[in-house]
Amino acid sequence: MRLLFLVLAALLCAAPARAQEAVRTYAFSMLGAPALPADFTHFPYADPNAPKGGTMALSAVGSFDSFNPFVLRGSAADITRLYDTLLRASADEASTAYVHLASAIELPADKLGVVFDLRPEAKFHDGHPVTAEDVVWTFNTLREKGRPFYRQYYADVTEVQAINPHRVEFRFKSTSNRELPLILGEMPILPKHWWASRDFTKPLTEPPLGSGPYRIGKFEFGRIVSYERVPDWWARDLPTGLGTQNIGTLTVEYFRDATVALEAFKAGQVDFRQENIAKQWATAYDFPAVQKGLVKKDEIRHHLPTGMQGFAFNVRRPVFSDVRVRRALAWAFDFEWANKNLFYSAYTRTRSFYSNSDLESSGVPEGAELALLDGFRDKVPPTLFTQPFTLPVTDGSGNNREELRTALDLFRQAGWTVKDRKLVDADGHQMSFEIVLDQPSFERVALPYVETLKKLGIEARVRTVDPAQYQRLTDSFDFDMAVVAIGESASPGNEQLGFWSCASGKQEGGDNVMGICDPVVDALVTRLVNAPDYASQIVAAHALDRVLLAGWYVVPHWHTQYTRIAYWNRFGRPNVPIRTGVAMDTWWVDSALAAATDAARRGGN
Repeated sequence: MRLLFLVLAALLCAAPARAQEAVRTYAFSMLGAPALPADFTHFPYADPNAPKGGTMALSAVGSFDSFNPFVLRGSAADITRLYDTLLRASADEASTAYVHLASAIELPADKLGVVFDLRPEAKFHDGHPVTAEDVVWTFNTLREKGRPFYRQYYADVTEVQAINPHRVEFRFKSTSNRELPLILGEMPILPKHWWASRDFTKPLTEPPLGSGPYRIGKFEFGRIVSYERVPDWWARDLPTGLGTQNIGTLTVEYFRDATVALEAFKAGQVDFRQENIAKQWATAYDFPAVQKGLVKKDEIRHHLPTGMQGFAFNVRRPVFSDVRVRRALAWAFDFEWANKNLFYSAYTRTRSFYSNSDLESSGVPEGAELALLDGFRDKVPPTLFTQPFTLPVTDGSGNNREELRTALDLFRQAGWTVKDRKLVDADGHQMSFEIVLDQPSFERVALPYVETLKKLGIEARVRTVDPAQYQRLTDSFDFDMAVVAIGESASPGNEQLGFWSCASGKQEGGDNVMGICDPVVDALVTRLVNAPDYASQIVAAHALDRVLLAGWYVVPHWHTQYTRIAYWNRFGRPNVPIRTGVAMDTWWVDSALAAATDAARRGGN
């Protein structure tokens, strides 16, 4: 008995020590255990036997003059295909990623950091190994010289060090930011030796060195860039690489106008496009190649949060400083008319910044959310506790008189009155502002809205600029109203600081383009980012969503749960439904289909 007692005592003493040991793993998930086992051979939505080679032509609207997207200067081409990351996200799991450049993840016992062990076989395209020094240099450079986003995103990291050539450690300020290992795992790793002779703060006019599945091929700034598959890509046989990155050459042609890009697709100059305009989806794809089966159309269901798109107010402008003015302008937008007459009833009105997810608020606050918001009761509108957030619903006739009367009443409360058919302030100045757009196709939405505002005595104007100029205007916050699209994930994290925090709204190039600066929002963002578990995250997101909606920072637009794609019938893809709907990196060129389709295109369809 005495021996048994001693053994039990030893086990009890040892248990806490074992509980405090570091955790070593092959994947990281914010929402529980990863779906795939440690010995998985490939992502289930990828075909490991997919053929390699062939070409795919894509289109982009706008221009580019740089290959450095990490800094504010220049308009950069998309170079994500050039770089590998420590972890690779699964397209079929929310907030989950598996080891890629890293061979293992180690979470220390104190939870104040993360360690990545690097694969010794990982290398850049020039043969140099990818080392811990590259990881350290990339992190420090992005935080010190990159876009403001990186300083916010990585703010909770206190230090990073290369323990040895294949082991790198990050240390954190606290244990509250659960997403940091995932955030760091998504960082593209850049080659320190290649950048040593180049200025990272400037636009890059030569193809950069990468380690990923593609390298830059032929290019002409402002017009075209090709990405050539690297046949000896070091990760091609990894579970995270097998069956992916199959196309031999991807070519992206840039067009100044979306209509011209569509015509290029119809002519066979472009192979694939995602259609975001409901009218075009309904009317523009009835051409001979579709009728003959040479072009395929698909609406693919996805299960992703749809975030918020809307006409965004720059609240730095005095005309939008009063929340009653912003609400009145939102009340004047007739979504039902637009959906019926412009969108072929294809959309659902967006009523949340976290739409189509568990994080979307509804009704009035209850339970834990009510307890959280109670701490800010004197700083938020009283109606937030008693009335659900609502948007006007019209009959779609275009005669929204009742909603306009509500808008006028809100304007009067804010000190605006109608004189000589003009909405004027106390000094007699007419309400006047500009809506800036980056594509002409959106004018058909903005111009009817302008006509409605004219009925209220408001002088609103629409100005369409090219995407590069639009980016400069929004980076410098030099606009009145613009269209924003704020994407969200199933597990929002540090990016929320960029979207909503007061600090981000004051930094040129920050993601808080509206200029939101509210201590309640800042506090709730911190609560969301530092939520200890998913249940707490949902509570914080509901509360933040409700406060943002009450601030009327946007005129909410619409969303859909489907991705619309059209493509020339020359590709194969796995027949596996996935959470993201489409995973282009698993497609391949079907040689038989491509031969038949290309012959038909050469013969004029």
